[in-house]
Amino acid sequence: MTRGIRQGVFAALLLAAAGAAFAQSPARYGLGRAATPAEISALDIDVRPDGAGLPDGSGVSSAGATIYASKCARCHGATGKEGPNDVLVGRVPGDGFPFAADPKVPHTIGNYWPYATTVFDYVRRAMPTTAPGSLTNDEVYALTAFLLHANGIIEAGAVMDKASLPKVAMPARKYFVPDTRTQTAAKPKP
Repeated sequence: MTRGIRQGVFAALLLAAAGAAFAQSPARYGLGRAATPAEISALDIDVRPDGAGLPDGSGVSSAGATIYASKCARCHGATGKEGPNDVLVGRVPGDGFPFAADPKVPHTIGNYWPYATTVFDYVRRAMPTTAPGSLTNDEVYALTAFLLHANGIIEAGAVMDKASLPKVAMPARKYFVPDTRTQTAAKPKP
């Protein structure tokens, strides 16, 4: 047999053996278990842009400032402008959207984020990085209020809760539009 034919035969034998092994593998390997409804609900905490999924609770900027100083300033700076991690506070004059022209402009809550509810959702899930998910709903509402106020989006005394937060008009919202390229017109039935 030539070398090419031997390699072809060997490859065919390997494929046959792999197919037989796959056919004999069990449907389940006996590892793990199904998640309980309580475990699923603990992780099912997403918040949509329209506010669906926001929990009960409330907070104001002054309470958020205290929480920010103790749990956030180490990574984001005393005012949210310093870093060393992401800059959170800053607006672009005229609320423009200059990121394509100047990539050095930081993407802050005040100049880039399209929904205030996303701030709440992200802080609740991911912050502080040393203990994600450890903040209470009231703490997250207060931090969200602090960040929105620091960016000049809401007044200092504004109460953020599941009714008021979705109504906050973010400066960059107008720059985010639905991508309709994948939507096709309904084709008439023949």
